[in-house]
Amino acid sequence: MAFTYAVALTGGIATGKSSVARMFEEDGFIVIDADEIAHTILDEQADEVAQMFGDEMLVSGKVDRKRLGAHVFANPLERRRLEKLLHPLIFARIEALSVSEDAKKHPYIVDIPLFFEGGRYPIAKSLVVYTPVARQIERAMARDGLTREAVLERIAAQIDIEEKRYMADYLIDNSKDKTQLRVEYEKAKEAIVKDFS
Repeated sequence: MAFTYAVALTGGIATGKSSVARMFEEDGFIVIDADEIAHTILDEQADEVAQMFGDEMLVSGKVDRKRLGAHVFANPLERRRLEKLLHPLIFARIEALSVSEDAKKHPYIVDIPLFFEGGRYPIAKSLVVYTPVARQIERAMARDGLTREAVLERIAAQIDIEEKRYMADYLIDNSKDKTQLRVEYEKAKEAIVKDFS
């Protein structure tokens, strides 16, 4: 059985999911990273991506993720074509890792940025990392060098962060500083350990 001991870690662009995932790893939790798996599979499917979207999407035989991202986020139909190719492959790999983790009977984290949007993963518990939209925009522009418009396109492709915070079983508010983030993380971690013990 897959996903029995899983907690889905999600949020929105630039809410701080990666920082929270690192904290879990530092505390000995296994973190299955859907983005990392997606990047690996994207490179494995480079020829298919070139056939679907053109050879200009490849650089030295690898997918130019920035160029492909700009293309698919500006065009919802193209994004759905890419998702149709990648999502079943990503799911199969995450499911296999999950079966292995469930055998240990200990909670683990599955970092899935679009957990609620996809509705693909039968994970009962979710942890949302929250920050207000204005902070998301500011952080994403600084971190990724994206224009405001590009960030807004990515945010528009996700369920509103205000809505996600009410969908969560566990919530980490990352709207202030690193000290507050650590306090919020510890509370969520304790709740998870208690719920799965």
